[in-house]
Amino acid sequence: MARKKSLLWQLFSSHLFITLVSLIAVTWYATSSLKNFFLSQIAADLEARALLFESLILDRFDPLDEKAIDDLCKRIGSTSSTRITVILPWGKVVGDSDEEPAQMDNHSDRPEIIEAMEGRTGSAARYSPTIAKQLMYVAVPLKSQGRTVGVVRTSIPVDPVDEALNNVQVKIAFGGLCIAAVAALLSLWVSHRIRRPIREIKKGAESYSGGSFDFRMPASNLEEISSLSDSMNEMASELRQRINTITRQRNELEGVLSSMMEGVIGVDMEERIIGINRAAARMLECKVPQVQGRSIQEALRHPDLQRFVQIALASEDPVERDMTLYSQEERVLSCLGTPLRDGEGKRTGSLIVLNDVTRLRKLENIRRDFVANVSHELKTPITAIKGFVETLKDGAAKNPEDAERFLAIIQKHVDRLEAIVEDLLSLSRIEKEGEREEIELEERAIGEVLAGAIQVCDVKACAKGIKIELVSDREVRAEINPTLLEQAVVNLLDNAIKYSDPGKKVEVEALETEAEVLIQVRDHGCGIEKKHLERLFERFYRGEKARSRKLGGTGLGLAIVKHIAQAHGGSVSVESQPGQGSTFTLHLPKGLPGR
Repeated sequence: MARKKSLLWQLFSSHLFITLVSLIAVTWYATSSLKNFFLSQIAADLEARALLFESLILDRFDPLDEKAIDDLCKRIGSTSSTRITVILPWGKVVGDSDEEPAQMDNHSDRPEIIEAMEGRTGSAARYSPTIAKQLMYVAVPLKSQGRTVGVVRTSIPVDPVDEALNNVQVKIAFGGLCIAAVAALLSLWVSHRIRRPIREIKKGAESYSGGSFDFRMPASNLEEISSLSDSMNEMASELRQRINTITRQRNELEGVLSSMMEGVIGVDMEERIIGINRAAARMLECKVPQVQGRSIQEALRHPDLQRFVQIALASEDPVERDMTLYSQEERVLSCLGTPLRDGEGKRTGSLIVLNDVTRLRKLENIRRDFVANVSHELKTPITAIKGFVETLKDGAAKNPEDAERFLAIIQKHVDRLEAIVEDLLSLSRIEKEGEREEIELEERAIGEVLAGAIQVCDVKACAKGIKIELVSDREVRAEINPTLLEQAVVNLLDNAIKYSDPGKKVEVEALETEAEVLIQVRDHGCGIEKKHLERLFERFYRGEKARSRKLGGTGLGLAIVKHIAQAHGGSVSVESQPGQGSTFTLHLPKGLPGR
């Protein structure tokens, strides 16, 4: 944006600019006129000298006596301080007062000679390389018996004219600077005189814009400024009354709307937004000033909300429905629309109340998924146990081999049920102790805990030919519960071993930053699709269900890891790409306040 200039500078600079431009124009015009005048006077004088010389020289042309012409040029030129040159029609110089004619160039191409050969008096001003001076040339034709037999050219230096003009320009410039200085001071005084009352008006306007209307504009002896001051004072009085009324009403309304957690939108019968509170603007990701007074279609690009507003305006009864918005994340809003009426009971629009139920809906979905998953996880082994028990009762118990095999399967499913129940109890215990801050934490070296977890999983890893590598500095320490943290790392290692191909390796690393300690378990297995990452730490959630059940497990391992991390005041995250493996990271704070 262009830099703003003060009124003083604009008035002063414009006046000074006009003055300087005027003086420059006058100087240029005056010197040009004087120069033209002097040059015209010199040209007339040179023409007169050439005409006087014409009568003396014509006798030397019949017959042509070049020596006599040159002698005459030198004699008369020296006495008259004029350079005289005689040129024949074809440009040959036959006489010159300053130079030897034989050494001079052909002059047929000189502009004043060309003009003289056409029967007119020619003139030109240019630099002469022969004598190295600026000269004024005038050439007149020499005529004998009606024909041009030659040209007489007279010239004198014009340097004295330039010197005189330079002196004139210096005097004009000095006088102009004096005038410019006086004009500048005068314009500065006028500008300051105009700016002073305007600054007072500006001060008053700033006071009004800040909500203070006690300031009164001072009187001025300038009629226009005085009228403006009176108008501003009257306006201040009226604004004070109106703004006080509007402010009181607005504060009352905003106090009610701002205290609401629900979003509120008021629309008129033409679907224009007449009011919206901050909660609604936050839900719809817009700004209140940008949507105020605009149509719902123009201001809010949500087709479902636009249709709901149309339904609410068309109905005399309250209407209600859920609406899903898609932006950075999916959000579910419960919408309630009721008729909006004025003090006389006339329908003026509709009031739309928005309640963000996204978290509630997610919790309902998680609850439904949890019930379905836990039912499935429990029903599968129970169904198998029931089936094999019935088979044994039907006579399979009489066959020792079948009975032993069936009992082994029953034992397997009982162990699975026991593992599920133990994980559920463990998860419940960790949640309760974490909420009540009953988990005891002590400062310990992380490397010892990781080594213990690797030792627990080493047998299972060796069975698949998987090598577990530990990278940890013994100095990395944090406030932890060693038993719980070891359980979390064991769960992560168990998952990494399950989903890694034989012969691969699993890496366990402890890192330390300024604010936290990081424990990373990295495998090079099948990886996890991005769509599963968000829900990966929910109870019983499985990404690839068929593969997960085939590999075993209760489906609670990662949920236990998450709650152990939270019990330590930290969190757990995962990064994964299908076909490249996964990296699970435990984020543990270095110290917990109040512990």
